[in-house]
Amino acid sequence: MRRRRVVITIAIGLVALASLVSWYLASVPRRAAPPSLGVTFSTKYAKELGLDWKEAYLATLDDLGVRHLRIPVYWDEAEPERGRYEWGEVEWMLDEAGERGAEVILAVGRKTPRWPECHVPGWAAKLDEARQRERVLNFLEAEILHFKSYSAVRVWQVENEPLFHFGKCPPPDRDFLKEEIMLVRGLDARPVMVTDSGELSTWIRTATLGDVLGISMYRLVWNKYLGELYWPVSPLYYTDRINIIGPVVKRVIVSELQAEPWFRAPVAETPIDEQFSQMDPERLRGNVEFAASTGASEIYLWGVEWWYWLKTNGRDELWKAARGLLS
Repeated sequence: MRRRRVVITIAIGLVALASLVSWYLASVPRRAAPPSLGVTFSTKYAKELGLDWKEAYLATLDDLGVRHLRIPVYWDEAEPERGRYEWGEVEWMLDEAGERGAEVILAVGRKTPRWPECHVPGWAAKLDEARQRERVLNFLEAEILHFKSYSAVRVWQVENEPLFHFGKCPPPDRDFLKEEIMLVRGLDARPVMVTDSGELSTWIRTATLGDVLGISMYRLVWNKYLGELYWPVSPLYYTDRINIIGPVVKRVIVSELQAEPWFRAPVAETPIDEQFSQMDPERLRGNVEFAASTGASEIYLWGVEWWYWLKTNGRDELWKAARGLLS
């Protein structure tokens, strides 16, 4: 009889726990105000897709009506030879953004958005890590001094998810990241943003270093061991963590919201139907609503170049859906 009572008690506890988890996963908190929506625009990715990147960028500004941008500065393109800088592409983008009153988060340093994450020029790749770090700091100083005169730049993003070990990069080093941030702060007073994985990090070690914390948010991912995986969490998973981290950082935003598939092969080699099975207008709108429900004040969508590529290939559904959300 006693054993039966124990079993019944445990069963009741498990049912109660399951009910609590079910309620948590289904709950969607109300946000105080609609967030600002923007996009990350990568010249490198646009070129990889075979696009006229300037045409795609202007369409992003003028057709989609984007007024919040995150723009990476790629080290291998901006310093192709040691000490010789080529800022022209980024200058043009900032000028066009400024003319339209758009605001830019400028991602600087060695590790910036899009694969392989660390965009190291060939001449620097030959250096050992200690000497390469010296050149990273030199390049970072040159970036800030050059672009600080552009009023469109609102925030400096120092590195991209620098403490999350992903991409073809050296192991994360928090002390070196602190050195980079101190350098930027000494050159300009604008806020510094640091970024981290929204799902695979506690955020603590990153958030305490910057003024703004940017998190990535992926709903449907792929893992070589588990295959396609849909994250089974509600917006509260992020809301609670945003509230917990609040005392150590001024603001938390979604710096990278999934708005394109998790490609396992080049885009042109992936069947269109397979691409749309992972991201279509309905899923795009759902992801934006999900992110907005976390309470984040700004959300930057990831995939605008892909939407434009689809549009140039006769499939403009995503582009039209994005226009409805962004304009």
